[in-house]
Amino acid sequence: MPHVARVAQPCLRSSKPAPLQSLFLQGADTASFGLSQVHNGCKLFAMRHGKKLARLGRPADQRKALVRNLTTEVLRHGKIRTTAVKAKAIRKYVDKMIGLAKRGDLHARRQALAFVFDKDLVRRMFEKVPDTYADRTSGYCRVLKEQKVRRGDAAVMATIELL
Repeated sequence: MPHVARVAQPCLRSSKPAPLQSLFLQGADTASFGLSQVHNGCKLFAMRHGKKLARLGRPADQRKALVRNLTTEVLRHGKIRTTAVKAKAIRKYVDKMIGLAKRGDLHARRQALAFVFDKDLVRRMFEKVPDTYADRTSGYCRVLKEQKVRRGDAAVMATIELL
């Protein structure tokens, strides 16, 4: 005998529908249950698996190189102009590099050298950063969105700068 899926049937003894059917028959508000309606009438939960990292439309190796390059340039120039998504993605890496420079031990220096492309920049950063950001515990850079979008693809532009 083949397996047949059971569907909740209304109770024959009372006029109340079964619990599953009452949700669908009464037209309950789906937002109150955290559910979303799909075109075929199904209810489903939306979970945020794999949304922690901004993928930036690139494979992992290219994305890592891009993040390292942008972080190096922010630390070198103090301010760069890029897309808003890229600026938000590199903000945590810039803060991490400044945090390593504030720590100042040998392990932190080697971690920074493994990430930042310029050795002289790391040396200057480890000399100047502890004095500059001594009173600040985090939030060493800020992202400012610009009013105009980029010509050509209308990407939202932003400036990321050190404080």
